[in-house]
Amino acid sequence: MNFNNKETALVLVDPQNEFLHEMGEGYKLAKEVIEENNTINNIISLLKASNDGGYKVFVSPHYYYPHDYTWKFGTNGEHMMHQMRMFERKGPSDAVEKDSRADILNEFKPYIEDGKTIIASPHKIFGPQTNDLVLQLRKQKIDTVILAGMNSNICIESHMRDLVEQGFEVYIAKDATAAPGMEAYKAAEVNFGMLSSGSFTTEEILERLK
Repeated sequence: MNFNNKETALVLVDPQNEFLHEMGEGYKLAKEVIEENNTINNIISLLKASNDGGYKVFVSPHYYYPHDYTWKFGTNGEHMMHQMRMFERKGPSDAVEKDSRADILNEFKPYIEDGKTIIASPHKIFGPQTNDLVLQLRKQKIDTVILAGMNSNICIESHMRDLVEQGFEVYIAKDATAAPGMEAYKAAEVNFGMLSSGSFTTEEILERLK
């Protein structure tokens, strides 16, 4: 099975400093798995191959604005993110502060800030139900998605589950993602294998993008 660039797209979830740069609170939790998986370089390889092969790239970012921190209830994960002020921005009408924790990792910017990448509105909890990712995919007539980014067991898995329910064929680049600890990553791997159409290494994905 090979992918084609008419109906297949790369979807990156939370490719931001918060998870992928040492300044980030999320990075501190996921560092072990990021290093073990070579996550950053694998994402770069996927971005480069997508660019070279004419595949569309979508980003589903995570941002919190001041009003989000006033929510009256939430999950334990939400409380943790709010307490750590993760993905914090000044407001929806303000640009992302350069090199802030909410900013895109610098190594990805040549590919993501290319004028072609489609950046969805921010998802607010874990999945894409709260942003316009599905609409953007549909409007480009994309029916097959390759998922990469952070975190394996939370936002990647949540995106996978919702996109599958929305009728997309979903594949996971399993080493182009990471989680807060190897136990959490292994748990996500089990679900990737069961709930997606395929869970592959980046190298295996790259072969199918040619």
